[in-house]
Amino acid sequence: MKKIVAALTLAAASLGAGAQDFPSKTVTFVVPFASGTATDTFARALGQAISEATKQSVLVDNKPGASGMIAAQFVAKAPADGYTMLFTTNTTHAANEHLYRKLSYDPVKDFAPVALLGKGGQVLVVRNDIPAKSVGEFIALAKKSPGKINFASGSSSSRIAVELFQQMAGVELLHVPYKSNTLGVTDMLGGTIDMMITDTTTGLPQVQAGKLRALGYSDSKRSRLAPDVPTIAEAGVKGYEMTYWFAAYAPAGTPAPVVRRLNELLVAATRSGTAKAFFDKTGVDPATTTPEGLAAFQATETRKWGEIVKKANIQPE
Repeated sequence: MKKIVAALTLAAASLGAGAQDFPSKTVTFVVPFASGTATDTFARALGQAISEATKQSVLVDNKPGASGMIAAQFVAKAPADGYTMLFTTNTTHAANEHLYRKLSYDPVKDFAPVALLGKGGQVLVVRNDIPAKSVGEFIALAKKSPGKINFASGSSSSRIAVELFQQMAGVELLHVPYKSNTLGVTDMLGGTIDMMITDTTTGLPQVQAGKLRALGYSDSKRSRLAPDVPTIAEAGVKGYEMTYWFAAYAPAGTPAPVVRRLNELLVAATRSGTAKAFFDKTGVDPATTTPEGLAAFQATETRKWGEIVKKANIQPE
């Protein structure tokens, strides 16, 4: 942690005078998903590191619902002073504009990109009483009963992962939307949801506890946390790959020196002990950028997610 404090001190010295004393009060990370999700856990890990380094508190404010739109709209209308940030994923800033006819925010015009923070894969899980012990068996089961097997999603990443799976595997599943992935998993454990492709933070603990069965991993390589679980591609859906990412945004109009200060605080925090613990536990990989780098990355990802939604023949709601 001493190295992190030193890095943050040096970062402050490189900024304009208007940002050198930032933050001087509590910073709020608004998270568009419920407590306990990967996004929430990551926000708390980085918030703790920043708080320890700056001696200012960092509050994590969970505002789940409407695929992140509630939280995004809240931050878009917040004061552009750097003290309120959206700690989010591709759900709000690459996928939603292709999934909904009308958004309550503009993912480009309403925000100042701060930093890309990490990337991760998701795990395909089913209830233990589902008679399928591999991706191939699950596909065969789904083809026998089109539209009868349901799946939950509490984020656009989770939903699109299954939509792409349906398209590539040639199956038809019934979508049941949730405010967060954790709520979907809860109903899986209760017996009302059959399948999910969800973040490892939410899904793997249930697998490791023997409460759910993991059939595949959504990335192009196996998760270091579950090396025995094949990728969905190697398990039978050739070419399948779906990952997600984390990033931070400030309201549009936030002064450039403050955005730069936030970027350097967050990037330094990804090297903290609390961040390392998060990466080790979740299998997420650190991935950081400058504010300009995040803007370029977001544009590329938005095009990519648009193509996936179009190929999956998803009609905007």
